[in-house]
Amino acid sequence: MKSLFTAAVVTAIGMATFASAQSEDDLAADASTPGDVLVYGMGYDQKRFSALDQITTENVSDLTPVWAYSLGDTRGQESFPLIKDGVMYATTHSSTFALDAATGKQLWKSSVDYPAEAPRVACCGIVNRGVAMLDGVLFRTTLDAHIIAIDAATGKELWRTKSIDYKQGYSFTVTPLVADGVLIVGISGGEYGIRGYIEGYDPKTGERLWRTYTIPEPGQPGSETWPEGDAWERGGGPAWLTGSYDPDLNLVYWGVGNAASWNAQLRPGDNLYTSSVVAMNPKNGEIQWHYQFSPNDPFDHDGTNELVLAELDGRKVMMQANRNGFYYVIDRTNGELIAANPFVDKLNWAEKIDLATGRPVHTDVYQKAISGEPTQFWPSAFGGKNWSPVSYHPDLNTVFVNTFNVGMNYKAVEPKYRAGVFYFGAEFTWEWPDGPRGDLRAIDPMTGKAKWTAPSDIPRTAGVLSTGGGVVFTGAQTGEFEAFDAESGAPLWSFNTGSGIIGQPVTWEMNGMQYVSILNGSGGVYPLFSGDERLADTPAGGSVWTFALPQ
Repeated sequence: MKSLFTAAVVTAIGMATFASAQSEDDLAADASTPGDVLVYGMGYDQKRFSALDQITTENVSDLTPVWAYSLGDTRGQESFPLIKDGVMYATTHSSTFALDAATGKQLWKSSVDYPAEAPRVACCGIVNRGVAMLDGVLFRTTLDAHIIAIDAATGKELWRTKSIDYKQGYSFTVTPLVADGVLIVGISGGEYGIRGYIEGYDPKTGERLWRTYTIPEPGQPGSETWPEGDAWERGGGPAWLTGSYDPDLNLVYWGVGNAASWNAQLRPGDNLYTSSVVAMNPKNGEIQWHYQFSPNDPFDHDGTNELVLAELDGRKVMMQANRNGFYYVIDRTNGELIAANPFVDKLNWAEKIDLATGRPVHTDVYQKAISGEPTQFWPSAFGGKNWSPVSYHPDLNTVFVNTFNVGMNYKAVEPKYRAGVFYFGAEFTWEWPDGPRGDLRAIDPMTGKAKWTAPSDIPRTAGVLSTGGGVVFTGAQTGEFEAFDAESGAPLWSFNTGSGIIGQPVTWEMNGMQYVSILNGSGGVYPLFSGDERLADTPAGGSVWTFALPQ
């Protein structure tokens, strides 16, 4: 359908100027340019760290709201805002908008229409995670599996391309990635028996350039890890979180999700490339190497979580806090495993990850699961960490991660496939702990050991941001935007935004002032599946909040 366009552009512009054309060099330099935020994750490396230090542990308690903008939407808000030339760009599931970053005034807003039945194939929340940008154009995805290009100056739709028929269980919630001139996206739908893929588009025309299936067909490399028959046709392997990019190596790293169904005994073998990371050539989508976190996974532990690029002891590494409870450090030049250690307190499906083979050493919990016996595993399908992205502070060599402390009672059952309908293949209930269901913790990436923890009765599902001022920002599902001391974990500041926070904080500098922004708006996977009655008093309704120190 045609995009609707709010015409109040000129009168609302104020002091803001619309984004000048930004090059691929600008995108590559994003992590070192504090005046803007041009790439999902605050840089191709997805460290979500800023060297800005005007806001410190000493003065963060003075943070004050500068402005708030109502999204007019009651769905969950996970969008990552971009800021360029004094303009902020962000999304909801049904709109894209531009705001004056200094005042919060709307510059334009365009709606995204999709069929009313499309949400039924969104397993874990009706959300969108934001835009990519290049040469004055914004790019986003839609719930009915389209990619859209939008003029950043006006909000006018430039092109729209259909990826696939959503009625078969496919959808998009992902923020696109621009790498080496190619617009890259990953599909959602792992719980619906899809055949997952990652694909690249021409950002100027919307023409699809390549598609790489995460489930190989018979005869392709990796197909030997699937049983004979047609299991591969509905084998899962979604790719619903944005990948990372190393311009020097010209490799894109993308996480791949769960195999379908969860009943692993029906698909004997490792089931590549599910629960893996793939390193790809962005020009053609060819896989250069892969590493699999959880072969033949019955627990929905995925491999989609963000992939943080860093240098440790002189080596180029890629790191992930996997849902299976292990923190992985991998040589990103060749896929060699360097370290893999638990980052959560309770983990019982594997004894360890064998560094020689890179494979988990399974316990009887896993063996029971794949043989059809009832079992209880930790961490649950929520994961030791769910989707909410971590922050890596390079100066402290510390990862800040929002964890889950929840188990699952599980029994595999025979699944029945129907297009666009849940394809779990398991019966399950949650096993709740006696105490907090999660925490924000600071961990050593090489050991997984916690330096400090900040427990939460209701687990946090917001992203994390760390800064040169020694402050860590995140949010609570009960609505508090929070700041902690990066070195000690001491709580420093909290502000109730009025609705749950499952979004991603960002910080930037303008006219000598450091700002911090976050989208709030209750929703996402935890309220949908947990039935946590304590969230009943946290209202829906999203906003963009921006904070700064008093002038």
